[in-house]
Amino acid sequence: MHHRMLMILFIFAGMLVGIETISWAVPLESLIPKKDLPKEWTLIHGPQTYNKKTLFEHINGQAELFLKYGFQKSVFAIYQNKDRSENQIEADIYDMGNVVQSFGVFSRFRNEDRPGGFGLDSFLDDHTALFYKDKFFVLLYATESNPDSLRQFSKLISSKIPNSSLPPKEISYFPKNGLKPGSIQYFPEGLLGHQFLKKGFRVTYADGEKESHLFLSIFRNSQEAMNALKFYKEDLSKKGKITSENLILSETRALKGEDPYQGKVVALQKGLYLLGAIGFEKSENAENRLKEFIEKVK
Repeated sequence: MHHRMLMILFIFAGMLVGIETISWAVPLESLIPKKDLPKEWTLIHGPQTYNKKTLFEHINGQAELFLKYGFQKSVFAIYQNKDRSENQIEADIYDMGNVVQSFGVFSRFRNEDRPGGFGLDSFLDDHTALFYKDKFFVLLYATESNPDSLRQFSKLISSKIPNSSLPPKEISYFPKNGLKPGSIQYFPEGLLGHQFLKKGFRVTYADGEKESHLFLSIFRNSQEAMNALKFYKEDLSKKGKITSENLILSETRALKGEDPYQGKVVALQKGLYLLGAIGFEKSENAENRLKEFIEKVK
């Protein structure tokens, strides 16, 4: 009886794994709405798929950006208004591999904070709708001003995406006070223009009339993060300056200096992260915000 019960549990667990695998294996083409469309719209082209080799045929000028962010595959379709043939909506759905990379592309296309109420985060104006959900980044473009239809199509596509994960955890680390809405960006390499910082997040804060930034660079382990701090210090020593002021922050692996192009810098290592503030005017404000930031980084 004991062995039989174990076998039943094993089979049941296998069924759950199978269900999980099936849901992840939903064809990308199935995310393109074909039925139950808004009544005035019809599908006239697609779904047409693109891979890493053929993406340049579809978006030649932007393909390299998508590939840097981990692009896997995409699907494209065109919808037409039944009463006005020139009124069309183009839909692109990109499989970016994971939620961090889908957010990253979204963060680079969004140029201000105009949420549309779909996906994990979104942007909507008269001609464009953007959102990300799970590993997918979705871009819709309308030839004529049509925010209502863009919202309808976006919600329809969003409802078709299974296994929705949470937003990247790093987003929650950044303090809310003074944060410029819609300014969180993820870069797959060269954070702040430095190759040694590799991938990470940059966020903009309003400090009076001037803007400053917090950044979070992500490494595989703490040793790589410490090495990056060393490279940062060497870079500032050559191109800018390292100050001798005592940090309010009680961190041993830290630096304070000034970048000739980006202004004052405070940076420190915590675990597999290198985090800091840059471009600020008042050190006290930056360090107070940085203290809150450090406490949130896990």
